[in-house]
This record gives sequence, structure tokens and C-alpha cells, in this order.
Amino acid sequence: MMSKPILSAHFESRTPSDVRLSQMAYEERKVKPEAVINVGIGNVSLPTHPSMMKRMFALDAPESPFSKGIVRYSSTAGYVECQDAFKNILKCEGFDTSKLCVQITDGGSTAMELLLMGVCGPAGADDRPLMVIDPAYTNYVSFAERIGRKVVTVTRNLEEDGRFTLPELNEIEEAIKTHNPGALLVIPYDNPTGQLYDYKTLQELGKLCVKYNMWMASDEAYRELYYDENSKLVSIWGVTDADVPGIEGRRISIETASKVWNACGLRIGALITDSPEFNNRSVAEYTANLCANVIGQYIFGALAHESKEQIAEWSKTMRDYYKEHLIKVYNGLKELEPGLIVSSPDASIYSVVDVRNVVKPGFDAIDFVLYCAGEGSVEIDGVETTLLVAPMKGFYNIKKGEKNPGSTQFRISFVESPENMAKIPELFVELLRQYEAKR
Repeated sequence: MMSKPILSAHFESRTPSDVRLSQMAYEERKVKPEAVINVGIGNVSLPTHPSMMKRMFALDAPESPFSKGIVRYSSTAGYVECQDAFKNILKCEGFDTSKLCVQITDGGSTAMELLLMGVCGPAGADDRPLMVIDPAYTNYVSFAERIGRKVVTVTRNLEEDGRFTLPELNEIEEAIKTHNPGALLVIPYDNPTGQLYDYKTLQELGKLCVKYNMWMASDEAYRELYYDENSKLVSIWGVTDADVPGIEGRRISIETASKVWNACGLRIGALITDSPEFNNRSVAEYTANLCANVIGQYIFGALAHESKEQIAEWSKTMRDYYKEHLIKVYNGLKELEPGLIVSSPDASIYSVVDVRNVVKPGFDAIDFVLYCAGEGSVEIDGVETTLLVAPMKGFYNIKKGEKNPGSTQFRISFVESPENMAKIPELFVELLRQYEAKR
């Protein structure tokens, strides 16, 4: 018998990302229910910004660079107009962009990968890992594994009142001393928890970055999406030498067209820094990719010409939309099953639901997700329906043998239509009861 070619050890070890797990399992389901609501991945379904839409529908217009059907590479760092679009958004939000370097990437995901390569030690070594605060967006760990870099964590806890508690600063500092990270990553409007950081917290974390000579990186995908009326827009670009001497020159942000601008499939992101050296080296690394999607760059570039008032109006519209639905789902879940712990809807487009108080011992989030995707369904308004959510186990970077808080937790993404989002509390609770009854 002829032998098969051998897969790499890395490929053999791969399993689907938790944000795609339920969707992939559902696709294999032989007998599907009449309807499925997929809130396992942050695949925004709202229309994109009007100025972007105008360009998208008129690629053959005389002013379009693609009017003659020619699609050439841009420079590796991207079209200047697209770079200016990211700068314009920040400038309209009140931040100084005069010293910022912008590199356009294929989505925020590629920016994450470049960040890891730019701040961590060599591939295969434990030297200078990326430090994140668990639970953290699972793809950071996935990209680190892909390129042989290490991620270390300090862990938040989800309290009974739905608040995630940040580790004490001295705990974070001790972890820094132990692991000697190359950078600290923060997500101020957090994915997956919906937690909102304030400036005082960012400043204290920034001081640790200066003290231990680390880069400070911020994932700013949801910067405009915060829902506490007493809060204000926060950003790494608001943490300056005036408050944290030495922070300038070590700041990096990850940006994207996906969330606030409702263009997930455009695959346009950016890596922004106030370190010219980091930018130069990152662009040099990215020359192997040649450039990011040029049609996507052109479409997003429309935002370079929006005014401060237009940017503010769009952001408020998005905030108002998500706040309404986050609160509705939060209240609906708590009313139907008071024992559920639901994260406080403070920021971003996600809620975490913890079922630890209402399930029997031995519950596993992944098994429940696969049950919903593979066989479970509930009749809602006369229609057999199932629900796809993301298990939280992969959002924690837990050592083997340690208890994973994500075993009873799920992330819900607020990306479906308002009509479908309204069905989530009943769907989730009934599917959970159905699953527990058969377990």
C-alpha cells in the first residue's frame, strides 16, 4: 500500500477557532432545522458607511482607479488615501496624528500577526512573549502558535454581578517580572467580555510598559462602541508623555474596517505606531505579502474625506444601535433564567454568558455548542430554530491540567438582525434546558 504524505505537526494539531467551531459543525449537519441564528462570530450584518458604499457601487466611475479594469498592486504600506482614512478617524476623535505611521494590512488579523512578529522573541523560543489579559480574543493565541511565538496571560474573573475584574496591578507586575514580555496587549472595549477600560487603567498599564521597557499595543477595533453615558472615548493615542512619561515611541494600535464601519469582508486593517523604526521594519516584513487588497483600500479610503461631525454622527448611530440590543438580550436572559451570569453591556458588540450556576457538574461549553449545531433545535414563532454561539474555552490561555473558566461560558456576538437578536434569550435558555435534560 502506498504511504500517504506526512502533514506537519502544526497542521495535525490544528482544530477550528472557537469563533468558527459552531458554524463548521452546523454545515455538516445532515438534517437542518428551518432556521439558524449564528452569533458565534462577529460577522457584522449592518450596511457599511454611505461614503464607502458609494465607492463600492461605482468602481467603474471615471474617478475610480479601477475604471479601466486594471487592478495593480499598491505600495506595501498601502494607498496614502487609505492611510489618511485611518488618521482622519483618529484626528476627528481628537487625537494627535502628526507623528503616527500607518501600514495597511489584510484585515486586523494580519496586523495581529505582524504585531507578534515585531515585538516577540524569535520563533520557537519563549523569549519576550506577548502578554494578554484573559479571556482574550482567541485569534491572538492562534496566530502566535502559527508563527511559533509565545503568549502569556494574567486572568480576569467574571463575578456573580456580571462584572469582569481586572487583576491587581501588582499581580500584573509580578507576571511581567516572571515572563519578561516584549509587549502588553490591551483591548479597551473588550472582545470577548464587553468590558470598558478607563484612562486611569490604561495609564497605569502604560507605566508598567515604560518601567519594564515593553511595547504597549491596543486592539482598537471597537473604539467608538461604548455605552456608559458617563464614559468617554478612550484610546492608546490618548495615553501620552504628559501622563505617562516615556510612553510615546512605544505605542501600537490595531485598526480595522470590520466592526464600526461594518465591512468585515472588505479585509482592510491597519497597524499604526508612533515608532518610525517599528513601522519601517513591519513594512519590510510585509513586502513578502506585496500589499493589502487594493479595491478594499479604495473603498475604505472614502473616510479620509469625512468631517469631524460626520464621523461623530456615524459613531453615535452605531452606539445607539448596539446599546439597545445588548440591553434587550441582557434583560431577556436574566428574566428567563435568573441564575445565568451575563456580562455587563459596557462596550464592543459581545456579551459573555456563564451557566455555571444552572448546569449539572461536568458541563462542557464545547459539547453544548456542538449539540446546538448538530442536533438541537427549539420552536420559535412556529419555526424550528437553532442557535450558534462561541464557546469561551479557547479565549483562555490555560495551562494543561488547570481549570478553564470558559468551560461554562459563551460569547454572543450582536451581529444578526434585530428580529433575530430578540429571539436569542428564549433560544439559548430552551436549548440549554433541552441539553441538560438529556445529559
